[in-house]
Order: sequence, then C-alpha cells, then structure tokens
Amino acid sequence: STMRERKMTDPLHSSTDLSEGKEKLRLKEEVGLISGVSFIAGTMIGSGIFMSPEWVLHHMGNPASSLLIWAACGLLATFGALSYAELGTIIKESGGEYIYILRIFGSFPAFLFAYTSVILVRPAGLAAVCLSFAEYAIAPFYPGCSSPQVAIKCTAAACILVLTIINCLNVRLATSVMNIFTAAKLLALLVIVVGGLVLLAKGQTQSFQNGFQGTTAGIGTVGVAFYQGLWSYDGWNNLNYVTEELKKPEVTLPRALMIAIPLVTCLYLLVNVSYLAAMTPSELLSSGAVAVTWGDKVLGSWAWLISLSVALSTFGSSNGTFFSGGRVCYVAAREGHMPAILSMAHVRCLTPSPALLFTSAMSLIMIISGTFTSIVNFFSFMAWLFYGMTISGLLYLKIKKPELPRSYKVPIIIPIIVLMAAVYLVLAPIIDQPQIEILYIVLFIFSGVIFYFPLVRFKYHPRFLERVTLHLQLLLEVAPTTKDAN
Repeated sequence: STMRERKMTDPLHSSTDLSEGKEKLRLKEEVGLISGVSFIAGTMIGSGIFMSPEWVLHHMGNPASSLLIWAACGLLATFGALSYAELGTIIKESGGEYIYILRIFGSFPAFLFAYTSVILVRPAGLAAVCLSFAEYAIAPFYPGCSSPQVAIKCTAAACILVLTIINCLNVRLATSVMNIFTAAKLLALLVIVVGGLVLLAKGQTQSFQNGFQGTTAGIGTVGVAFYQGLWSYDGWNNLNYVTEELKKPEVTLPRALMIAIPLVTCLYLLVNVSYLAAMTPSELLSSGAVAVTWGDKVLGSWAWLISLSVALSTFGSSNGTFFSGGRVCYVAAREGHMPAILSMAHVRCLTPSPALLFTSAMSLIMIISGTFTSIVNFFSFMAWLFYGMTISGLLYLKIKKPELPRSYKVPIIIPIIVLMAAVYLVLAPIIDQPQIEILYIVLFIFSGVIFYFPLVRFKYHPRFLERVTLHLQLLLEVAPTTKDAN
C-alpha cells in the first residue's frame, strides 16, 4: 500500500523529553478559526490585486472578459481549496503538497517537490512579494521619479529580516501580526470598493459598454491571463501547510477555507469594477501601479493612503508566505529529505527556527540576484504542476481507498475540474508560446535526482555533517521534534 502507516516517532528524529521526561517537544496548536481565515485571506491579498489587473486586461483585451477571468480564478481557487480540505482531514500532518505527495506517491516525487519548493519556489515567491512591498513603501520618498534599485533591495531585505525575527520568536506573535495586517488590507480594499460604487452611482459606466469587444481567444494567452489572476489568489492552500498547528483541524480547515476564499473573490471582483469605473481600459493599461493611479483620480490629496495600504498589504502577505514556507522545509527535514537540523524546533519558543532561517537566507539570495519581473509566470507554472499532482493523489484515494476515515468529503467532480485546469495551465503556455526558461525549470526539478539517490535513498551522510549539526543545535538552542499522533 502506498499509504504508509505513520509512527509516533522515528529513529532519525526521536522526540526530546522536557520537564523531567513527561512532555515531548512539538509545535503548539495555536491557530484557531479567526486566525485561519486571516491567514488564508492575509496571504492571498498581497501585491496581486494592486498590480495584476493591468496584465489580465492586457492579455484578455477587454473589461468584461477580464472580469470573467477574475471570477473563474476565484472559483478554481475555491475548488482547489475544497479538494485540499478533504486531503487535510485524511492526512492530518503539516506540509501541504509535500506531505500529501509523500504519503500517496512515495519518497522520490515528494523529495523533488521539497527540493524545488524549498530552494526555488517559496523563496522566489517571498522575494517577489517583499520587492513589491519595498517598491510601494519607499515610493513616497522619491516623488516624480522611479526609486533606485539599491534602496528597493535593501528595504526588501530588511522586510525579510523583520519577518524572520517575528516568526522565530512566537507563533502567536506571527498570527497576531497576520490578523492586524489582514484587517488593515481589508479596510483598504473596502475604501476602493466604496469609491467604485460611488463612481458607478454617478454614472461612470463607459468602461463596461461593449464590454466583450476585442476579446483575445488564444489558448496560451488565456492561460497567461489565468497565471496573472491566480497569482493574486495564491495562498488558498497555505492553511494545509500548518495542519498540526490548527485547533480541531477537521473542523477549522474546511470552515476557514469556505469563509476566506469566497470573501476574497467578491472583494477582487468589486475592486476590479472600481478600477474600471475610475479609469478607461487604456488608462488602466498604461498605469504602472493601478491602485496608486486609482487613488490619484478618486482620493486626490488622500492618495498616499493607497500607497500605505499596499505596503501594509504586501507585508502581511509576505508574513503568511514566510510562515507556511518555513513549515515545508521543517516537515521535509523531519521526513529525512532535508538536513536534520532543519527539522528541529527552538526549545523555549517552540518555533521551527532553523527552517525559517534557511528560508530567509534563500529569499535574501533571490532579492540580491533578481527582480520582480517574470517571476509570476514561472512561479505559477511550477505551482500548478505540483497542484495537479496533489489533486490526482486525492482522486486516487477517493477511488482506491474509500474506506480511509475522513470527516469531510468533496464531490469527485470538483477535483476532476481542478485537475483538468491544472493540466491546461501547465500545457497551454508551452504549446502556444514555448519558452526556453520553462525547459530550465524542468531541468532544475530533475536535478534533484543527483542529491536524492546518495543522500536519501542510500542514506550516505558524511561524518562532518553530524558534527556541524551538533554545533548548530547548540548555537541555535534547538532540539528534534516528534509528530502528533493524529
């Protein structure tokens, strides 16, 4: 059976006894329903809704079809999240796609996912969001001209270091930051929505006349428009990365998803309508930052509020991305797919600090070496490749293992739709406009083979690595953890 029995502890990561051997070291269950909703919504609402509308409109050619893309992206995110909710109630472990691929398909594909995610996908996503935070945060200091790249990169690096400190200190502190910033960004979006409704009431509807005129219908173009829209929805699966830290995961997980994602979808549609009420399609396309242009047109002297809101929004989103990204690294190390030090938790703070520090270091390298451009399309390509694999695993369990206990079931048609969408999103841009960068991505994924066979399959661990692990353990004050027996 590919679904392997889990043990309470394993010999590589034996539990550490605290308080005279009575208590085992593990991450705390501190994420409730409100924190879960704000974690999903707070991660989803980042830079995307303030930057992607221009690109969705550019690829689709007119307002009405671009709004359809936004609605379809929300529906797809909801379907994907419902499918993940069932997986989360069958496999009650943290780690998201990684742990599902490991338990269903085995060690090798799970290692390739962890290798790609920990080294490239998560740090690249975090770096992109932090760079957009930096761009908006320092824009007021350079009025009338573009901000220097050095200032943007230094601010983005400072953002990552602050997030590292917050997340290493305390889970409750990290979730409190998420709750506060989610409230702030929802307020900012509501300002844009109300402003749009006022404009519509005044009769500014010219953007919606002949709405479907000039629609683009190319298979690859629609796929790239979906990539830009789905970038704004990315984060719908983040609660599955912290399942072990949820209070009553079988109840909290589906409920949080069903509240957060429809809420975000409605807000995104209303915000897009507001943008189009304030600007003509050509004005929207020529705008470098859609939300700032909207603020200049509608709020006048209060337009600075929008720049501040976008900065707050992207900071909150990067906190959520960082929180979940560290958990993938931590869980992969706990399963023996990453160095053992990354599977340890701080003995007092009970946070996976080595994994968080590693994610932080990789993101800083991305910030130094790259810019925001083109990350979105390639990030989305890799993400949907692994989403498709995870959803096919759920279909396998529904057909072959219906007897497995689960507190929540999704109708089988929903994961089938998500799988078809994932196949389309991966293949359409390749078929329509092949790019050499996609070949580089595929080669990077399979370069994991070089590390898998000696280090994981045949367990060749050089002696000096054990000494390094021991010294790092003492330096960072961390100890091995045990899994929950869910």
